[in-house]
Amino acid sequence: MKLSEPIALNRIAAYCSKAERCEWDVRRKLKVWELEDDEVLRIVKRLKDERFLSDERFCRSFINDKMRFNKWGKTKIIFELRKRNISSTIYQAILDDFEDESFDEQLESILKTKLKTVKGKDDYDRRNKLIRFALGRGFSMDAVLKTVSKLLKTDCDDLS
Repeated sequence: MKLSEPIALNRIAAYCSKAERCEWDVRRKLKVWELEDDEVLRIVKRLKDERFLSDERFCRSFINDKMRFNKWGKTKIIFELRKRNISSTIYQAILDDFEDESFDEQLESILKTKLKTVKGKDDYDRRNKLIRFALGRGFSMDAVLKTVSKLLKTDCDDLS
């Protein structure tokens, strides 16, 4: 579907005003609308100038939402931001604002909930399922082992 530049600008501005978007999302959508590269550059520049588009603002809301609502760890959040071509200089500063304690509290909370439902033939099997679950959510191995051992009252050396 080929759109003219003014129509595409209006549509993409409306798209950006509904929710925070990153530049990668906007460029991808403009490419689907079959705009030329120079038109895409002009539209993206105008959106940035008029503050419809900001990777920093997107990053801050993305990290906050994924941490609070999806209960993701740092690893998964970073992976998703890299997938959207967000620079590490942008997201690292924002991630540093969020304290590691909040990620640890969140990890403990989701593992306590998961522990109630996890089934296994023995403690070793249950421990492994909890570890896989937490790693899938994007938490670091060190934090996962520490939290699982705390919840199961075992020694970290036994988890290796």
